[in-house]
Amino acid sequence: MTDPIPFTPDLSVKPEVAAFYDKETGTISYVVKDPDSNVCAVIDSVMDIDYAAGRIAYANADRIIQHIKDHGLKLEWIIETHAHADHLSAAPYIQQKLGGRMGIGENIRIVQDTFGKIFNEGTEFQRDGSQFDRLFTDGDSYRIGTMTAHAMETPGHTPACMTHVIGDAAFVGDTLFMPDGGSARADFPGGDARTLFRSIKRVLALPPQMRLFMCHDYGPNGRDIKWETSVAEERAHNIHVHDGVTEEEFVKMREARDRTLAMPKLIIPSLQVNIRAGHVPIDGSGKPVLKVPINTL
Repeated sequence: MTDPIPFTPDLSVKPEVAAFYDKETGTISYVVKDPDSNVCAVIDSVMDIDYAAGRIAYANADRIIQHIKDHGLKLEWIIETHAHADHLSAAPYIQQKLGGRMGIGENIRIVQDTFGKIFNEGTEFQRDGSQFDRLFTDGDSYRIGTMTAHAMETPGHTPACMTHVIGDAAFVGDTLFMPDGGSARADFPGGDARTLFRSIKRVLALPPQMRLFMCHDYGPNGRDIKWETSVAEERAHNIHVHDGVTEEEFVKMREARDRTLAMPKLIIPSLQVNIRAGHVPIDGSGKPVLKVPINTL
């Protein structure tokens, strides 16, 4: 059974949304502006990494920072829809430059515990979510200028996944893709296809005109990259979860499909960084380092 939506969306509020696409990871980051003030939030930022060379950079984050400065905006929130496995968060870098509070779902603690064991982290690694400024629970609200934003739990891809509903716009993270992309995988540690189906149905219970913004797009069949759709379009055309697809059909499809997928190429650095709210791990000598667990994922 799908849990009810724990708030009533205000469709009269129409945030201004600027999208920033990262070709290397297929990630879309967003600046979400209150139309009635100069206040904004950043959702799912990207830190650049040359994994082979062990170098990080901030070209993607700098584009977002420059946009905020050019438009005279005040950054209040830096939101992560979940702990990403395919790109590294630039949240601390953006916070250092512009301020704002970092927020993620409270179940990041589950993800931290799971991957703390996988990466053999020591007791100095806190697994209580304290690296973030705010841990959201289902139905929590927060303010972006005059707008009220709502956090809604949508686990399945990871335990910490949340959809953030801001006026007539919902930022779904990896819970959904564009209609011709279907849905995200559910085979990472802590993921579950049945839970994902129920979370998707929760998103699709939002009003049909609700704008939906994706965290990823890969241009299926060579089409141009897209990131905005609607609840109505997803319900009518999503190749995995359109109206009429049963839970059992989805679980069978998702689990079979997941067995064919390779691990994301950046999963090892991404998770080590993202469970730390975007900070690179530091070794005993004070140097930033990444581990590579063998035969574990």
